[in-house]
Amino acid sequence: MLSAGIGEISACLVRVPTEIVKQRMQTGKYSHFTNALKDIYGKQRLRGFYVGYFTTVSREIPFSFIQFPIWERLKTIWSEYQFNHQRDIAPWQAALCGSVAGSISAAVTTPLDVIKTRLMLQVDAHGKPYHGFWNIVSRVHAEEGSLGFFKGIAPRVTWIFIGGFFFFGAYEKSKSVLRPWWDY
Repeated sequence: MLSAGIGEISACLVRVPTEIVKQRMQTGKYSHFTNALKDIYGKQRLRGFYVGYFTTVSREIPFSFIQFPIWERLKTIWSEYQFNHQRDIAPWQAALCGSVAGSISAAVTTPLDVIKTRLMLQVDAHGKPYHGFWNIVSRVHAEEGSLGFFKGIAPRVTWIFIGGFFFFGAYEKSKSVLRPWWDY
């Protein structure tokens, strides 16, 4: 878990600026990548690319803390069921376990994702600015109720299920291919 946390903190140093630019371009605020870079930097300097950094880390760390133990446990259960734990399951089976673990993690952390996205966009659908984490929490709850924190849960769970299958499948297949070299 510590390794996953450190990995997420490091990965977010690249992921957050990418998300800032991508989300603002997707909402039509900028039509060109270079315009987005120039405007964000011109208005907020480097800090503008890290709006929502701590919220993103606050989403990613729990996501990893939930996903990886579930993934490992599901692989163990499948191995015990199929082989009486005498050998590892196939890469596609581990990939499916990863997909399920990622889906559970995605569903549980969706409220943090909603907050992170709104913080990065900085304004609501009507152009009214947000003023930090707690402002978003109180406004979403007041205007949309508790279900507002779960907007986008279906596409989030779906893309993480699919992405998780490829990620964990590639990881497990790579492990099985490289294992003979490890035994040297």
